[in-house]
Amino acid sequence: MKRLGIFLFLIVVLAACGGANGQDSGEEDQEKNKDQTTQEANEKKDSAKEEKDENNEVEKEEKSEKSEEAVAEASPDEPKEAQYQITGNWSFEPINDAEPKVALLTIDDAPDKHGLEMAKTLKAAEAPAIFFVNGHFIDSEEGKEKLRKIHELGFPIGNHTMTHASLPDLSQEEQKEEIVGLNDKIEEITGERPKFFRAPFGQNTDYSQQLAAEEKMLLMNWTYGYDWNEEYMDADNLADIMVNTELLGNGANLLMHDREWTKEALEDIVKGLRSKGYDLLDPALIKTPKH
Repeated sequence: MKRLGIFLFLIVVLAACGGANGQDSGEEDQEKNKDQTTQEANEKKDSAKEEKDENNEVEKEEKSEKSEEAVAEASPDEPKEAQYQITGNWSFEPINDAEPKVALLTIDDAPDKHGLEMAKTLKAAEAPAIFFVNGHFIDSEEGKEKLRKIHELGFPIGNHTMTHASLPDLSQEEQKEEIVGLNDKIEEITGERPKFFRAPFGQNTDYSQQLAAEEKMLLMNWTYGYDWNEEYMDADNLADIMVNTELLGNGANLLMHDREWTKEALEDIVKGLRSKGYDLLDPALIKTPKH
């Protein structure tokens, strides 16, 4: 009987130890499972982060490529398709289905005292124009810098001869220096040769027309202009006539000059033309011999 009691006591002790060991083992298994779950979760997070980073890199590259494509498309070096051509009366007409109600702004005798300021006014108004240059205004470093800045503002530079001389009074050699010599000078300063030519007083010769063609410049006079007339050497009068003249019509080619009263009237002229429904013609859309 005593032995039976001892035997039962040993069974109870062993059972207790086994339970304890089982509990410890279960806790260890739980800890292992917990660690494994945490590790798997971290691995998933790391994988998701790597995938996100890869997607971000791809997205950045795509955006960069699109940005570069947009810059390339907007590059001023890339010629635009011509949409307008000059007519026999020096105005412009659409080549296909472009908007016919346009007007071209041109500034002659630049860059004298007010040309750069006029360019800044036009730039602020998002109004395109051609600046026709005389060589004697770009002899000095100050004149060259003015021309350079006008060009950098995005305005095309036209040829208005070296000294504003009357071409019919000059020999062919002198005419060549007036025209080709000025093109060389403008290119040296701006890096670009003119695409437009306007003879002083609108007086062309057979030879000046030949030179313009050889230089791939579009010959251009004008539809109307008033700022040389004493009656309109006043900003208000000039702005009024430039917008309300009966000569204003589709494709009109507006002549203005580098003058103080024109500078003061310029903003009102731009506003007046637009209020009448005219778009200001971008010279880059004009068909030239270079197109």
